[in-house]
Amino acid sequence: MTRFGRRSLLIALVAVGALTVACALAQTDYEALRNAMVDSLVKRGIVKSPPVEKAMRQVPRHLFVPTGQRKAAYRDVPLPIGHGQTISAPSIVGIMTEALQPRPTDRVLEIGTGSGYQAAVLSKIVRHVYTIEIVEPLATEAAQRLKDLGYNNVTVRHGDGWLGWPEHQPFDKIIVTAAPDRIPQALIDQLKDGGRMVLPVVEEGWAQKLYLVEKTGDELTKTELADVIFVPMTGGPEAEDQADEG
Repeated sequence: MTRFGRRSLLIALVAVGALTVACALAQTDYEALRNAMVDSLVKRGIVKSPPVEKAMRQVPRHLFVPTGQRKAAYRDVPLPIGHGQTISAPSIVGIMTEALQPRPTDRVLEIGTGSGYQAAVLSKIVRHVYTIEIVEPLATEAAQRLKDLGYNNVTVRHGDGWLGWPEHQPFDKIIVTAAPDRIPQALIDQLKDGGRMVLPVVEEGWAQKLYLVEKTGDELTKTELADVIFVPMTGGPEAEDQADEG
């Protein structure tokens, strides 16, 4: 081999080595950032239970945001995911998941799949997650993403969350990640006796409150959890009214 050939080979090997190291560092950085994010949530008293902490350490949030947003994936902020929708801030995911008190035997209904991150976190804890997204491209993308990442106990449906998912009722837990102006009756009906629902509700004007709703027989108990800002829950009460009339 000529001196020029050896030099070219050396340069090529160095380049390949540098690329390999860079890729490894990038992966390590994401894991480190994710653990730092969860450490902060634990320190702030937002994440309290071992199952929720473990799930949030396992789910790679950077794979549930657009490529251009990945550097911000582990900051405690909501991020745009397209179609006028957002992925909730990690602290909100922590608050809602903890309030839901997910159990390994639970069947959970989620309204508002988004990119699939909340469903992925829950799937690490519960038996099955049924999740509905009204924006069809997001539903399609989330279903493929969850499948590719191996979340096999999540079923995604494109549809109107106001109507819930009657074919799979009753649900042990229900989580809503968009804000309606009232609690949809279909979701109340599809929640098991003794079940828990966590959702934001528009109160007055633009103000929203996050509530834990507990169902005992025909009685609902509402506990205010936080002031929040979610995207509005689209679809509609008119669909719910039509279903009641039918």
